[in-house]
Amino acid sequence: MQKYLITGGAGFIGSNFIRYMLSKSDDITIINLDKLTYAGNLDNLKDIESDDRYRFVKGDICDSGLVNSLMKDVSVVVNFAAESHVDRSIGTPDEFIQTDIFGCFILLEAARKYGIERFMQISTDEVYGSIDNGLFKETDALMPSSPYSASKAGADRLVYSYYITYQMPVVIPRSSNNFGPYQYPEKLISLFITNALDKISLPVYGDGKNVRDWLYVQDNCEALDCILHHGKDGEVYNVGAGNEKDNLEITQLIIDATGNTENLITFVEDRKGHDRRYALDVSKIRSLGWEPRHDFHSALNETVDWYRDNRWWWEKLKSGEYLEYYRHHYKRDL
Repeated sequence: MQKYLITGGAGFIGSNFIRYMLSKSDDITIINLDKLTYAGNLDNLKDIESDDRYRFVKGDICDSGLVNSLMKDVSVVVNFAAESHVDRSIGTPDEFIQTDIFGCFILLEAARKYGIERFMQISTDEVYGSIDNGLFKETDALMPSSPYSASKAGADRLVYSYYITYQMPVVIPRSSNNFGPYQYPEKLISLFITNALDKISLPVYGDGKNVRDWLYVQDNCEALDCILHHGKDGEVYNVGAGNEKDNLEITQLIIDATGNTENLITFVEDRKGHDRRYALDVSKIRSLGWEPRHDFHSALNETVDWYRDNRWWWEKLKSGEYLEYYRHHYKRDL
């Protein structure tokens, strides 16, 4: 039986990955270590919390004693734990450096001590910076543009150094922008869907022409599973679906799916260090046999339906701290 330590498993992608792995195999146990900061939410895993194969531990990956106590009982580590919102990193970069880099170091040291069989560090396409034309390959230089992407690039390379120096069996996926159920309503798609359902303005940065490759979270979970079990030690794997769309196009699709009009769109001042376009060459992971199974438009409509049917999950999140953050950042009231 494989024993996993999944950090940051109460977040968006982490919770979807835990659910996916438990549904895929009976021969697995998972410890979910999560600090439960604002974006960590146990409601994300309410449906599996009583599963005997699953255990939740509240704690910080920067806590060496706790990490070591958990690491000795597992064979596989998947590190999702990170501060991950670019906008917040601009205001409080120190939190990102502490969690994303130092926390990763604590995990690596414990993994080295206990001889972990596999360490997967969840990275991001944002470590490459922006590209006007063409596609980023895994061997391209890292040129992060924000404290968030810089902290992820630092952790990414720290993990690789443990492969070179200590022969630790690591793999590093760099995924494009994810969307789907259980995404905290601060990211573009989840924010705009929930705002549109409440007929609240949709704040589009700059001219709205920033391009991202959108990846449905279920496809990403399958890609991560593929890399975990079939990826080569020390290798990086880009993960993307080829769904390049600019922010205005995404906004219009959400408006249409929620039965609203363009009157909801509000253009706001562009954020600092806003990369223009991300795009990935994914031939390397496709050579492992993975490819996305979900059509983008169908997946987006399913995502809209999920948020429409699960107001209980997101309405309580869009209150208190969230409201203050929204007002401060976008200079608008909800």
